[in-house]
Amino acid sequence: MYRERYEEIEEKFLHPRAQKSHKTRGRKRKELPCRFRTEYQRDRDRIIHSKAFRRLKHKTQVFLSPVGDHYRTRLTHTLEVAQIARTIGRALRLNEDLIEAIALGHDLGHTPFGHTGEAVLNELLKEHGGFRHPYQSLRVVDYIEKDGIGLNLTWEVREGIVKHSKGFGEILNADVPRTLEGQVVRISDIAAYLNHDLDDAIRAKVLSIEDVPDELLDFFGRTHGERISTIVSNIIETTIKYDYERVAYDEEMDKMVKKMRDFLKERVYLNPYVKSESDKAKNIIEFMFNYFMKHLDKIPFYKDIKKRKKNYLPWQAVRDYISGMTDRYAIEIFNELFIPAPWTIF
Repeated sequence: MYRERYEEIEEKFLHPRAQKSHKTRGRKRKELPCRFRTEYQRDRDRIIHSKAFRRLKHKTQVFLSPVGDHYRTRLTHTLEVAQIARTIGRALRLNEDLIEAIALGHDLGHTPFGHTGEAVLNELLKEHGGFRHPYQSLRVVDYIEKDGIGLNLTWEVREGIVKHSKGFGEILNADVPRTLEGQVVRISDIAAYLNHDLDDAIRAKVLSIEDVPDELLDFFGRTHGERISTIVSNIIETTIKYDYERVAYDEEMDKMVKKMRDFLKERVYLNPYVKSESDKAKNIIEFMFNYFMKHLDKIPFYKDIKKRKKNYLPWQAVRDYISGMTDRYAIEIFNELFIPAPWTIF
């Protein structure tokens, strides 16, 4: 009764091209519907209560193991993406529950040490197809959570998670989620990281606001709030202009977003200080990868999963273990394995 009433509200209020929860393509394993929550509300709740979601609070965004309390982590990035995406979704009358579920789950498979960790694992796993965190995020919700059972999420949430990322490639390319809600999360991810990475870089004194080209500041705005508002407004207006054919910003915004991304890549992501810390993280992951490939018995869950899944290969176990680590756990394990402990002879 409660769920059905809300599904009726969705039909009446949401845009015709919005994804309605009762029209989901469903789950891999059939389940009885919940009395109170729609299918996408259930997915959101399952993600929030997952262990992978809790670990995001100790995973790096850009600055590795920052001392200050106000730097972004993978968790705060996720929450900012969800907030931006819901703002856009509400203005466009799209399904906010689906948007929130995708946003909260999009980085569950991210490595420790930010994009450095992803790049290292991608190189180490090259002969096995490499490593990309969107696919690992899908693997987390499908196979790793709940002791290998997975969260059994709906098709729309799973598709939004695996197609959320564009890396440093073309932002508005053809390989976008089929739902408008998934597209909202994808473009909100860009809006979030462009702005908070700049904000964190200024906080870390890697650069100052005066270092940012006037062209970018004049276009986006000179405060964090102004920059977010500029991008969000453009996305909403452009999507309406396209008559909901796709979620996008206009050509001028696309050009300026790329300029901001290139600026951050040069001045922040490849900054000598940031890169020096990234090199340390690279060494940690390489050492651990090589060690665990030779010592599978040291991976806590390997024997149990191997009993249930005979085709669980060694490199898959090492990938799942390392990518699931938080920054501090990775450092702790590295110290335990490779740093001599002090001892005393009595």
